Amino acid sequence: MRRGLEKESLRAQPGGALALTPHPAALGSALTHPHITTDFSESQVELVTGVHASVESCLSELTEIHQATYRALAEAGDELLWVSSMPCGLPTDETIPIGRYGSSNVGRAKSVYRMGLGHRYGRRMQTISGIHYNWSLPGVDSEAYFGLIRNFRRHAFLLLYLLGASPAVCTTFVAGRPHELQPLGDRTMHMPYGTSLRMGRLGYQSDAQSSLAVSYNSLDGYAASLHDALTRPYPPYQAIGVRNPGGDYNQLATTLLQIENEFYGTIRPKRVIFPGERPLHALRERGVEYVEVRLLDLDPFVPIGITAQTLRLLDVFLMHCLLSDSPPDSPQEIVELAHNQHRTAARGREPGLCLERQGQEVPLVQWGAELLDAFVPIAAALDAAHGAGPWHADAVAAARAALHDPASVPSARVLAAVAEHDQSFIRFVQSRSEATQAAIGALPFSAEQQVRFAGLSERSLADQRAIEAADTMPFEIYREQYTSPLRLGLPRTKDRQTA
Repeated sequence: MRRGLEKESLRAQPGGALALTPHPAALGSALTHPHITTDFSESQVELVTGVHASVESCLSELTEIHQATYRALAEAGDELLWVSSMPCGLPTDETIPIGRYGSSNVGRAKSVYRMGLGHRYGRRMQTISGIHYNWSLPGVDSEAYFGLIRNFRRHAFLLLYLLGASPAVCTTFVAGRPHELQPLGDRTMHMPYGTSLRMGRLGYQSDAQSSLAVSYNSLDGYAASLHDALTRPYPPYQAIGVRNPGGDYNQLATTLLQIENEFYGTIRPKRVIFPGERPLHALRERGVEYVEVRLLDLDPFVPIGITAQTLRLLDVFLMHCLLSDSPPDSPQEIVELAHNQHRTAARGREPGLCLERQGQEVPLVQWGAELLDAFVPIAAALDAAHGAGPWHADAVAAARAALHDPASVPSARVLAAVAEHDQSFIRFVQSRSEATQAAIGALPFSAEQQVRFAGLSERSLADQRAIEAADTMPFEIYREQYTSPLRLGLPRTKDRQTA
């Protein structure tokens, strides 16, 4: 197996409000740094590991990147990394700063894309943070990966229940928005049995994308669905326009999706792209290379947001998805899966909660127990292959215990801890963020590591300057060419599929 992590975190002020300062200069260029960039907001740091053969080396690198980031924050002032997926105290929507990547065409395109996200969904939604787990297995072809993806979507409720850690949020996040949350203290809203508000109706959802019934039955079918969304004009976005009357850019395109990354999902098929290449073109030309698991909340009780036990559970889960029969999905099942996701996100710990499976109601705990039973031989095989102890078996055993003890899962622990902080979500996460900063800061960070990360930052700034100096094309021509349907590739022919 090969795996890598991408972790997003907001920069917050000591009082729990969003930091509005630029991306720290000591962290280099967000456009070109290989490990430290930004996501939607200039205030949203994203830490990216390389590809690793072991869980330990992957988490070790993520820890090291955290150390470099915290040192830069400490040198620049008193900001913290916010350790919850749901955001800190937010200002008005238009005040949340979008990511800035310099004057090059590629850098401007990244900012304009984020401007479009703000117009389409609001900036607050984009400040939600999470962890993405990139996973691959040598010798697995596109057809097998899509089988894995279908099963992952069927069984994702179990991960939301076991790993969800976002049952509460600051009132600033929902100010002026319709919601079903219940008040908890003065500035906190929550769902009593919620697991992951991030993956529910308040998270990465949109009316526009709910009209997309994307099928995962084949690469061709998936690519056709995405191609349609990337080329279909969408009247509400046409009304926004690509540019405003003053000539400033509102968005990259007026289609249902501006670019591929705008398509939200719990898991995505992925392929490393060439410079300037569209992700859909890469998939069509060279097939699926890995999958990106996108439903993981930050665990606020863990300094780097995720544990080795969680990654081992994910490895077993993904292997089960890959090895199990995976019948084709259907429009009816796609509706069921969305229903199950929203129900688990909002009410996952509710006693007796039932989900839908092939038109029948089945208790979440019963279904989860059936899956964990099926994980046992896979965990045993992985432990035998690694020969280093019953780590995978222990991860499955811990998951089984948590399934039958809802008070022990992260979402319940968050609500218990919020209660200990005068029912204040902000105070709880602020306390955890300070403790995390101290824990990471106490780890040894050698002179060699300091020099290496300083070199990465300096090199990234030089790389950004080189890209800017090499640009000659007017941005509007660049934008038109990049968003052209011709760049999305063609459906595969039988000859190309065979090849």
